[in-house]
Amino acid sequence: MSIITLTTDFGTKDHFVGAVKGTIYSELPNARIVDISHHISPFNITETAYILKNAYKSFPEGSIHIIGVDSELNEENKHIALILDNHYFICPDNGVISLLASEIKPEKIVEINIHDRIETSFPVLDVFVKVACHIARGGTLEVIGKTILNFKQLVELQPSVSSDSSTISGNIIYVDNYGNSISNISKKLFQEIGKGRDFEVIANKYSFKKINTKYSDIIDFSVSKEQRQKDGTRLAIFNTANYLEIAMFRSNLNTVGGASSLLGLNYRDVITIKFS
Repeated sequence: MSIITLTTDFGTKDHFVGAVKGTIYSELPNARIVDISHHISPFNITETAYILKNAYKSFPEGSIHIIGVDSELNEENKHIALILDNHYFICPDNGVISLLASEIKPEKIVEINIHDRIETSFPVLDVFVKVACHIARGGTLEVIGKTILNFKQLVELQPSVSSDSSTISGNIIYVDNYGNSISNISKKLFQEIGKGRDFEVIANKYSFKKINTKYSDIIDFSVSKEQRQKDGTRLAIFNTANYLEIAMFRSNLNTVGGASSLLGLNYRDVITIKFS
């Protein structure tokens, strides 16, 4: 039985997550359900894409991923199911697939067309679960939808490069639990455009001329602990997902703050790399 994952902005206070899981178990009593996150910021497609991109690869091939963010069906927000990187994704066509498919193209995409058989105001429960259970039983995508070639692109997920390759311009796409501000500039893009040149990272009014590989790179371990005093030091780093992140060493949003609060780097704010 394939694993079914859930990524939503439902939170855990209300009944929604429980109802979705209950419906899956009613159809597939032996189902294996994994919560990726239910604390996506409401309707935040970019945040959803970032979290899912960095989680799905840890699951076995053939896993089925339900994405329940901004999922209401309308003329501009169709429902799709696709195979990408040997994983199944069931989601609204609202751009959430853009980041996942930036390097790996989907093998097959269908526009879900079973809505005329289902009366619903809760598509994740009534439509996405039906599709997920169909796939988990070994069903094909063609049975629940018509093949399409394209999906909606979300431009804000993609950084831009100047015509002379002297500048990469991106945006903050996610603020994590520590208050670290994560951009859409990947290590791969940085290396391809930078080609080993000197650079300056500019985020708000702050400048960085070094990008670390570990948070503790800023620590001089030859100095005694009493003399280090590095907590709260700002730094740039390529995080575990290989995206450029602006962080505060040992930050805590509930006490000293993080890059988002102390440096004023929040969702959609601009971050620039200038090469020389």
